[in-house]
Amino acid sequence: MANLIEVKNLKKYFKTNRGLLHAVDDVSFTIEKGKTLGVVGESGCGKSTLGRTVIHLHEKTSGEIWFEGKDISEVNKQQLKSLREDMQMIFQDPFSSLNPRMSVSQLIAEPLLIYKKCENRQALEARVMKLMDTVGLAQRLYNSYPHELDGGRRQRIGIARALALEPKFIVCDEPVSALDVSIQAQIINLMQDLQEEHQLTYMFITHDMSVVRHISDDIMVMYLGMMVEFCDSEEIFHNRFHPYTKALLDAVPIPTVKAKKERHLIKGEITSPINPGNECRFAKRCPYADEVCFASTPAAEEVCPGHFVACHHVREINNLK
Repeated sequence: MANLIEVKNLKKYFKTNRGLLHAVDDVSFTIEKGKTLGVVGESGCGKSTLGRTVIHLHEKTSGEIWFEGKDISEVNKQQLKSLREDMQMIFQDPFSSLNPRMSVSQLIAEPLLIYKKCENRQALEARVMKLMDTVGLAQRLYNSYPHELDGGRRQRIGIARALALEPKFIVCDEPVSALDVSIQAQIINLMQDLQEEHQLTYMFITHDMSVVRHISDDIMVMYLGMMVEFCDSEEIFHNRFHPYTKALLDAVPIPTVKAKKERHLIKGEITSPINPGNECRFAKRCPYADEVCFASTPAAEEVCPGHFVACHHVREINNLK
């Protein structure tokens, strides 16, 4: 299947009083049409910044972004408005992403009004009702306000707004992290049903490994702005090769009292993302680091078909040929 999104050497730096903060640094990946790329990593690794940069909520520092075979790295105001119809975002906090002065119907209708998608008021109301039904919002909530609803219903409003313009690609920025576990399952199942029905393509950003395993086709692990491992979703849970990925997955609790497993603990000092040197970002916390790791940044290497790892010693650590 053809790639819907292709990102090449994407960088996003922010100016600070101490220098340039490397939020996203030389990241490359592709997402096939109708598939989901899960992006994982601890807080501050650049996941959200990456998603926002891909859809031009942040403007890139350098690199290329391709959508449906077209280079959208540089777009003007008119092109960006047109692009918004195809690329949308579901935000992490459903409450802060919604205008508290607007009702449910007004919030869902807003993008339809901006893009003049309905001929008259009756058509607009019918479209809003249909979107509410699609995401599981009861019609009795038509004139309700965000503060009157729970987190799950607020997030359904966010999903309805994202779907309003019938996009092809949606960045989901930790869409269930602020919700109760039972509500998380409902939202995840809803998003999967919508993906199948509308052939949507997702970039699903999260720190929850169990959630990302359930929804993703491919998984990209990030550390301090850089991609350290990329492969098929099931592959990474059976064969993880980067020391950071191993530690990340070892931190996932096993729901049994007698469970025992070897854990790869992360120790040491976190490298500053401000003006980082030409070294492996994980070197100061890696038990396998040597002078080579502190002398150069490792490039992503395909250690087996479709499985990429950015580590100087990946083959010797994992006994790979």
